[in-house]
Amino acid sequence: MIKLVRVDHRLIHGQVAFTWTKFLSVDCILVASDELLKDDLRMAGLKMAKPSNVKLVMKSIEDSAKALNSGVTDKYNLLILCESVEDVYRLAKKVPTITDINLGGTKSGDDRKNISKAVHVSQEDVKMIKELSEEGRSTFVQLVPDDDATDVMKLI
Repeated sequence: MIKLVRVDHRLIHGQVAFTWTKFLSVDCILVASDELLKDDLRMAGLKMAKPSNVKLVMKSIEDSAKALNSGVTDKYNLLILCESVEDVYRLAKKVPTITDINLGGTKSGDDRKNISKAVHVSQEDVKMIKELSEEGRSTFVQLVPDDDATDVMKLI
């Protein structure tokens, strides 16, 4: 069961590893990222950062979609992490059961607009978010569970 789909460029860190996993009673984290699989050092770091009682699976976007659609992940209370709006967009397009997306942290940059404390979006991100919204998918900003969720459409 998908408990949360979150975009966070840092992937697994304190907020995710402890606050979100505990709040959601997560027993498995799926990191869906093509780029991560090319970086053995980052993958090793994520393995060390995950809570000891939580399974960690790292797959490409395509393989993540296949696993989610096949039902093999249904036995887990699952937190799905993506590094970028583009990654979550690609995953959501392949997995119809992804209906809610949490923006928890995206990189800043000259071509990016700050819309919330830790969320920066490009024009391309905005297009993808709007398209997902038009499909009926909710995208919201919520850094930690105690924060109120804010609809991204009100921020862009």
